[in-house]
Amino acid sequence: MSIIESSKKPFSFRGKSLEELKTLDVREFAKYLKSRQRRMALRQFQEIENFVSRIKKKTEKGKAVRTHKRGLIIVPQMVGVKIQIYNGKEFVPVDIAKEMIGYRLGEFAPTRTKVKHSSAGVGATKGSKAKSKK
Repeated sequence: MSIIESSKKPFSFRGKSLEELKTLDVREFAKYLKSRQRRMALRQFQEIENFVSRIKKKTEKGKAVRTHKRGLIIVPQMVGVKIQIYNGKEFVPVDIAKEMIGYRLGEFAPTRTKVKHSSAGVGATKGSKAKSKK
């Protein structure tokens, strides 16, 4: 056994393995979340359950799951699924990993991008005006 293999510990979320978490329903899973996520999951449990059932139907057919619901809490039943999340302009493809449990969908589809400034266009400065007359 090498050092790398021994340092890799199995995934657990608040002391529970992923298989144990997948057996829980949304309200039971909410007990393991932090307070803000727990309150939101308990308020939206029906919406989360409907979304999970929609995911199962779409993945059976081989279709991509698209959603505008950026505020949904990621539950263990979503792990391993590809979801396209709307960021206000386009659908951003996201692979749900086990480390994302408890976060919101919108956290993985940023709405703002870094501004990429380039050189000034023609007519933007006096120097470019002089060049364009030639």
